[in-house]
Amino acid sequence: MTGQQQQEHTRTVPAPRNRPEAGVRLVGFVTAGPGGAMTDEVGVITGELTLATEDDGAGRAVLTVQYTGAWEWYTLTGSPVPLPEAGLAALHEEALTAIRAGGGAEAPDPVSGTRPER
Repeated sequence: MTGQQQQEHTRTVPAPRNRPEAGVRLVGFVTAGPGGAMTDEVGVITGELTLATEDDGAGRAVLTVQYTGAWEWYTLTGSPVPLPEAGLAALHEEALTAIRAGGGAEAPDPVSGTRPER
């Protein structure tokens, strides 16, 4: 099954009342563009990837990626990032778009609107 045929899934975990997205984890499948996605642990990964974007409950989002079907998760370089006003889902979609584009995609920076400096 290709990344385009797979569906995105959302898993909801109980959250504090003052932070409705705390504990929410969004998971999406994506084919990385040329140059793939940059990770802290192993550098660039390419191919069919799974992205997880999770609200850590402290005003940040943690973005991790894995080869689809693998056990290991890697930190998307630049993660964690501040949660944007647009919300967790918007950040997740922005990260999926960046990975599709490739070029060593990193976690989107919702504050500056750019990728973090290396």
